[in-house]
Amino acid sequence: MKHPIRLFVSDVDGTLVRRDKSLSDATIEAAHRLAHAQVTMTLISARPPSGILPLARALGLTSTLAAFNGGTLVSPDGEILVARHIDADASRTAVALIRASGASLWAFADGQWYISDGDNPHLAREERSSMVAPVVRDDFESLHGRIDKLVGVSDDEPLVAKLEADCKAALGGSAEVSCSQTYYCDITHPEANKGHGIAALSAALDIPLEETAAIGDMPNDIPMLRQAGMAIAMGQAPATVKAEADWISATNDEDGVARAIERVLLPEVARHRL
Repeated sequence: MKHPIRLFVSDVDGTLVRRDKSLSDATIEAAHRLAHAQVTMTLISARPPSGILPLARALGLTSTLAAFNGGTLVSPDGEILVARHIDADASRTAVALIRASGASLWAFADGQWYISDGDNPHLAREERSSMVAPVVRDDFESLHGRIDKLVGVSDDEPLVAKLEADCKAALGGSAEVSCSQTYYCDITHPEANKGHGIAALSAALDIPLEETAAIGDMPNDIPMLRQAGMAIAMGQAPATVKAEADWISATNDEDGVARAIERVLLPEVARHRL
């Protein structure tokens, strides 16, 4: 690289944490080594702030973090710095489309997680990720204008793919629509995507994008990887994501973030300091 790496931005699920949502000792130790090398590390995730703040504390991170795919910027002590909510008309349209598709409906608003039904198989895992308990409700009308993220949830992959296409067609530029997992169709503010998110983090931390490395595993990470000076894909990432990467690491269960830090970032930092 022509430029030194001064900022490292990591996705969370499928990247930083293992499949069981745990944070490995190797990853924590690697993050500490990165900090010792004077490289800032931060996180960007589809999770709400409640789901990333404990990870940031465990890693010893001290800089601005990005939740809801970059729609919300939060300080390490939990202060909300920026919050971009979905326009009320857009969220009404999205709610109607999710309900009509047959997918479960989730909404994150006001620091809460609201769900349309209490027997979805992904609830337990999402509760571990978001670190907030779900609240079952039928009426979502009063939430419009304050919603950070809507999610259509289904294990029927063609259904989710169709829902994504239908939402993109209906919402146009009034919302960002992407799948953070094959079973999650996420709808957020149009600037709540990881491309805008990494740019916002870069600006907030006063570190140019060309001096930034990013790592991720899913198609919704591609806008971030394209913006970063160095793009790293996880070992289990689909081919479309790997095609955007300068380097491919191990899987998340093989501590791919730690390996990227040890094998790529720290040597790159050392090379620029020679």
